[in-house]
Order: sequence, then structure tokens, then C-alpha cells
Amino acid sequence: MILSNVSVPLLGMVDTGVVGHLEDPAYLGAVAIGAAIFGFLFTGVNFLRMGTTGIAAQCYGANDYDGVRTALGQALIAALGIALLLILLQAPIGALGITLLGPGADVAAHARDYFDVRIWGALPTLANYVLIGWFIGLQNARVPLFMVLAANLTNIVLDLLFVVGFGMQVRGVAAASVIAELAGLAVGLWFVAHELARHEGRWSRERLLGIRQYGAYFAINAHLFVRTMALVFTLSFVTAQGARLGGLILAANAILLNLQYLLSFALDGFAHAAEALVGKAVGRRSRHALERSVAITLRWSLYVALGFAALYATAGRGLVLLLTDLEEVRLAAFDYLPWMVVSPLVSVWSFLYDGVFVGATRAREMRDVMLLSAVAVFLPAWYLLQPLGNHGLWLAFMLFMASRGIGMHLFYRQRMLPALTD
Repeated sequence: MILSNVSVPLLGMVDTGVVGHLEDPAYLGAVAIGAAIFGFLFTGVNFLRMGTTGIAAQCYGANDYDGVRTALGQALIAALGIALLLILLQAPIGALGITLLGPGADVAAHARDYFDVRIWGALPTLANYVLIGWFIGLQNARVPLFMVLAANLTNIVLDLLFVVGFGMQVRGVAAASVIAELAGLAVGLWFVAHELARHEGRWSRERLLGIRQYGAYFAINAHLFVRTMALVFTLSFVTAQGARLGGLILAANAILLNLQYLLSFALDGFAHAAEALVGKAVGRRSRHALERSVAITLRWSLYVALGFAALYATAGRGLVLLLTDLEEVRLAAFDYLPWMVVSPLVSVWSFLYDGVFVGATRAREMRDVMLLSAVAVFLPAWYLLQPLGNHGLWLAFMLFMASRGIGMHLFYRQRMLPALTD
């Protein structure tokens, strides 16, 4: 899971690196704006992955292979509906996203070019969320690795071909992403057929086509949607405030957010492991298995977080140099790089407990903690810390991450554990 997760932000770093070496920093800013918009759209429906993982893991733990099939089918149907809606509404969505993020005219024009191409990857992107979540729930981490590697290798090759070879600039980056998602989906569907052949069970037309049968599915995912939108709002807010501080700060924050994403995707490897293990433990109603799963994944998460803190402290400047050769952007990123050294030790708790809560399908509690952290911690902190400029923005973000971890830890100890008995 770590290998597959780390490849995602590494790909984003390749995207950033390719456009970061073009002649105009507006290209880098445009990709940052486009990525923020699609982060809001696609990550906003990441409940398709999280909800599928928790439901599939609990069905798997209870040896309910009819339920395993239903979890897959319902999630794919939901993904299809959402993707079609995004494509139909692409014009107002794109215009609203660019307006809200408020880039300069030159960045906005390139960001629109990126959006117009990237939106056509909605269906394969959302379908891949479902397949990855389903396989994690079945404790099969190999297939998500194969899917992500297929997509990311395709994307890297096409990035270089379209941008460097054909001179397509930001449109080339977007087109590479769309084709790469299709490659990952093809690999995933091939493995789905083989996985289903290994487990006896049947598809239920009533459970897949009956609207009322989606009640439990959407009850969980509605909470996950709100939770995820609050997270994406916070990340987009960081990008938007960077844009309002100037194009240079926007570009520097884009570099640093890539380092944050690299960290988060690496630590999410353990969070995904926790999802599968905790879901299986809850399906079997075993408190001992739950405690053991949380303890071992938390311990290894802390080891990796310490490693990232050391990496960013010693090699962070080198990573910035790899991502852009624009000297003014490099110098600005260096000023704020210490926040990336602090971030692993602050963020690790929330990443791990996200996995615990997803596996236990405690979506309501995840939503409540996220909303509290965004509305009652992040926004007030940013408002009070505005005199510190971009440093104040990053400090507010660190307080947001800390609040999430503390809130979920308290709920886990006081409510989740007492609910299970061996």
C-alpha cells in the first residue's frame, strides 16, 4: 500500500517538475489551480473508495460474499452517476472553481485549458476509487499497486511526450492524466474478474437496482462526503490564500503541497492497512483484534513519520531544486520548508485514525471531527495569524491537522473500544 500510495504524489511531482521547467511560472500556477479544482471534485467523492473499503472489509470478515459483490456493484453504479453529472456540469464547475481560487488572468487562461481536458477523466478516476477501495477491503494490496503503477507509469511517459515532445503545455499534462486513468481501470477490471471467480457468491439485481437498497450505502457515504469536502475545502483554501498573496507564493506553496501529499500518501499506506484490518475485526466483533490492528499500524506510521521529518530536514532543499529551476520560486519555497519538517509528526495521527474510522464505518464521527477542526480551529487560527502572512497560513494548517488527530483519538478510546467485546 505504501508503494502504490507514494507513486501518486510522485506522479504529481512529475507533473509539477515538467511544467516547472517551462519558461513561464504561470504554467506551474495553472497546474496548481487545476489540481486544486479536481482535488475538490475527485477527492470530494473519495467516499467511493473509503465507504467501499469499510463495507467490503466487514462483509469479508463475516464471509458474506454476496455482500462483497453488492458493495462493488453499488459503488460502481454510484461512480457512474456522479461522473456523468460532473461532465454535464463541466462549464459552470470550471468557471466557478477558477473564480473562487482567484488566480491572475494569465494563470486563469492556462488553468481553463487544463480543466477542459482533465474533466473527461471523471469516470475512470471514480471507478478506480471504487476498485481500489474494494480490493483493500478484501485485504488484497497487490492489485491497487498494479493499478496505480500502470496509471502512473503511463502518465509519466505521456507527460514527457505531450509536454516536452509535442509542446502541449498544460493540456498535455491533463491529457496524460486522462489516458493514465483509463490504463489503471483496464488493469483493475481484469483483476476483478479473477477475484470474483475465487469466491462463491451471487449478484442481486434487487440490491443493485432497487433505490431503497442504497439507503445504508448512502447513509455512510453522505457523512464521508461532508467530511471529505471539509478537508478539500481546507486544502483549497491554502491554495487560494497563496494565490491572493501573489503568484510567487502560489507557486512556492504548490511545491510544498506536493511534499505534503507525498507524506500523506505514504502514511496512508498504513491507514489503508488499518481500514482492512479494523473492518475485519469489527466484522468479527473482536476488541482484541481491533486493539492489535491499531497498535501495530500506529507504531509503524510513527516510524515512517520520523523518517519523513528527517528526509525533509536534510534533503528538502534538494527536492525543491528538482521540482523547479525558477530561482525566485526556489527561494520562496526554502523560506517555508521548515513547516514540511514539522508536518509528518503532526499529521501522522489523523492519517492513521482516518483508516481506523473508515474500517469501523464510523463515518458520522469522522465528519464531526473534521468539521470541528476546519470551522472551529483552522479558520479562526488563519484569521488571527494573518499578520504572519504565509507562515501564519501554514501554522493554521498544522493546528488543523493536530486537532483532527486529537479528536479521533479521544473518540476511539472513549466510544469505539467499549463498543466491542471479545
